[in-house]
Amino acid sequence: MLRRLEGRVAVITGASSGIGAATAKRFTEEGAHVVHADLNPPPDGGDFVKCDVSVEDEVKALFDGVVQRHGRVDIAFNNAGISPPDDDSILDTGLEAWERVMKVNATSVYFCCKYVLPHMLAAGKGSIINTASFVALLGAATSQIAYTASKGAVLSMSRELGVQFARSGVRVNALCPGPVATPLLMELFAKDPDRAARRLVHVPMGRFAEPAEIAAAVAFLASDDASFITASQFVVDGGITGAYVTPL
Repeated sequence: MLRRLEGRVAVITGASSGIGAATAKRFTEEGAHVVHADLNPPPDGGDFVKCDVSVEDEVKALFDGVVQRHGRVDIAFNNAGISPPDDDSILDTGLEAWERVMKVNATSVYFCCKYVLPHMLAAGKGSIINTASFVALLGAATSQIAYTASKGAVLSMSRELGVQFARSGVRVNALCPGPVATPLLMELFAKDPDRAARRLVHVPMGRFAEPAEIAAAVAFLASDDASFITASQFVVDGGITGAYVTPL
């Protein structure tokens, strides 16, 4: 295993499951000290801060506390998000669901960037990776309207921050994963196999990503191997956004 993150301090939101947990494992293997920020502690232990990322004061306290304890924040993987079943077609999705998804998926990223950036700017370096999605790049007839809109917001915000702070030593990139075999997605698709099959046919590789595959991409963006990459939409989607038709 590469040790590209040796001695660095990383904060991961949504760190207790799915992509967040896989990334925490990968970061640790590469030498980083990982602070797990989530509502629930990670199953395997570790440095844990309970944080509701949709609450501004809790996010500010998260990053200020990490700097007080560890002296720095080198990497912020702003990954927490939700995709609830009541987020569907715009014709069926109520305002409460819309606002809840936007708050957790987009406003939380705004809070995380707002409160980690001063620490990184003071240090003159840092890497921020925000989890967007391939649905920020493509439209879908099987819509999750609030989720899609929230990820579009994350993508645009990340690009703007990447440009704004490019000469300050802080890189900001949006990760755009395709469908990932996380517990959240598998539970959703287990309830609706036809919906899963309809989506899977559009993946040229013929499968969903494993969380560890997305974690590898995050580790790259966090490391100095990506030192000339900022304001990017980093797509890890099994070929979905490049496909017209898929193999039989």
